[in-house]
Amino acid sequence: MSSVNYLDTLLNGAAVEWRALGEVAKKISSGGTPQTGVAEFWEGGTIPWMSSGEVNLGTIYKTENFITESGMRNSSAKFVPKNSLVIALAGQGKTRGKVARTRIDLTTNQSLASVIVDEKVVNSDYLYHFLKSQYENLRKISSGSATRGGLNLQMISSYKFPVPCPERPERSLEIQAEIARILDSFTELTTELTTELTARKRQYNYYRDRLLSFDEMGEKVEWKALGDIGEFIRGKRFTKADYVQEGISVIHYGEIYTRYGVWTDNAFSKVRDDMAGSLRYAEPGDVVMAGVGETVEDVGKAVAWLGTHRVAFHDDSYAFRHSMDPKYVAYAMQTASFNSQKTKHVSSGKVKRLLIEGIKKDVRIPVPYPDEPERSLAEQTRIVAILDKFDALTNSISEGLPREIELREQQYEYYRDLLLSFPRPHEVAA
Repeated sequence: MSSVNYLDTLLNGAAVEWRALGEVAKKISSGGTPQTGVAEFWEGGTIPWMSSGEVNLGTIYKTENFITESGMRNSSAKFVPKNSLVIALAGQGKTRGKVARTRIDLTTNQSLASVIVDEKVVNSDYLYHFLKSQYENLRKISSGSATRGGLNLQMISSYKFPVPCPERPERSLEIQAEIARILDSFTELTTELTTELTARKRQYNYYRDRLLSFDEMGEKVEWKALGDIGEFIRGKRFTKADYVQEGISVIHYGEIYTRYGVWTDNAFSKVRDDMAGSLRYAEPGDVVMAGVGETVEDVGKAVAWLGTHRVAFHDDSYAFRHSMDPKYVAYAMQTASFNSQKTKHVSSGKVKRLLIEGIKKDVRIPVPYPDEPERSLAEQTRIVAILDKFDALTNSISEGLPREIELREQQYEYYRDLLLSFPRPHEVAA
């Protein structure tokens, strides 16, 4: 399908008018947060309440798994009806400027703007796809810095979008609906793949935990404390100001739970060469563990370093030096058993920290055939080979389902940009 020609066919010479959202919306408003700390507002709640982070879900079909059940009284709730749009006014990271569409009635928090459209003028699904294409522009017009800026209702209300064939409302809605249909067909493929990926990850996690439980090996496996298997080495400090394009390879603790998987042989970041003497290094085969994080889940996340050279690592992380298969150790550090043990040795402050002395003494992983080193390594290698296949299917960005999803998303964005490439007023004038 040639999207440019198809768009020309749909328009058939009709004009395009750019209109402000405020002109076609029945209502544009922000939500609110129920009173915190008051049980009656939260316990046994019946009103779906959407937080700012959930705007990343795109289409809100149901309340399970991602919407907090708020106990707000109906008289105080600001309901957003289904087939409306929700735009993030503010939020951490890259949330600001993201847009979602509702398929249920819900309420939102104060950092989300709801746009209730007049369906006699604009197709809400068409508008959803257009606003998704405007993410970068919405961020540019927001006030404040890149990390702390924000949109407001006036900015949303005055933001313009293209209305094809405005002089014939029925034909305009037909064109909008057809564009939305085509783009939804691409998103449906992505949704199906994402659902499949979620199911495969659950299956992988179950199988990994079962495989590394060694339930049937009896005395042929020994659960050993990490301190008895190897030693923990703390890294040395460096900051983002030290980063350069070419220099010494480093692993930052935050990258361990955001950018790395079970293993890596290439570091994402580098620091200045003149820092060489002030850094501490992980050797090939070491497992680098995050010592700090915002959540208990992040702390203790580990990546096996399989590079051919040593790599520097941050002082809020530890290198675990041992004589086992490094991938095997990293996989063992992902299991539910490991996480359950680890949780007992994480500080409870706002910033979570790994209490390394407790980790050394009390956290254990299984060592097969502990009295037969060669056989033990062979068994570890066999288990790693099995888990590598699952890991590639569920986590690899170069193969498996994540790669397929990425390609489908790129395909959607390509056709979306072509189908929504309406000329702006100044282009028409030119």
